Amino acid sequence: MGHSPVLLVDAAAVRVTVGWLSRDQSPLWVSSTGEAGTEIFQCLQQLGKDVNAAAAFLFCEGPGSVLGIRTAAMALRTWGVLRPRPVFAYGSLALLAHATGRVDLGIIADARRDSWHHFQLGAGLRRVATVDLAGELATPVEFRNWTPLPAGVLRLPYDLPELWRRAQDSDIIRETTAPDAFLHEDPSYVTWTPQVHRAPARR
Repeated sequence: MGHSPVLLVDAAAVRVTVGWLSRDQSPLWVSSTGEAGTEIFQCLQQLGKDVNAAAAFLFCEGPGSVLGIRTAAMALRTWGVLRPRPVFAYGSLALLAHATGRVDLGIIADARRDSWHHFQLGAGLRRVATVDLAGELATPVEFRNWTPLPAGVLRLPYDLPELWRRAQDSDIIRETTAPDAFLHEDPSYVTWTPQVHRAPARR
């Protein structure tokens, strides 16, 4: 990224993690489990760093907890209004896949409606129906899922300090001007037409 120090915020898992990445010192990390809207700021307080001192922001855009990710993105957008700085994003499953380093392993996270976010080294991120999942699979332990996990799925820890140490040199970071939660496709909407409900006409 070329910026230092960088404030990292990851709220994709049930455990919020905030990091302070600097060229001249070891990374500092604080994690806390709870509602992202409060835990992000509690982690910042425990970190003991001034947001204004950050030269850039880095956050996880997902997949993961959409509410947590959007809460983190909203905080970054607010800080960016107060003092504009570059914002960078990375994907949770890409981070885990690169840290694991296994090209034969698919990393999955629940995408609802009986489908899964699926990332594999060399293949990238895609959305896959449960019936189409194949090969060896793993999922982050700290991610919630509503669809039952397929049999035999490995449970890997989503431990940011360790994952970042192992994957920080991977090409998984991109700059963004509009931080938000990752979506495979834009949401679609239908037009609602108000209509008075009447009893069926008698024949």
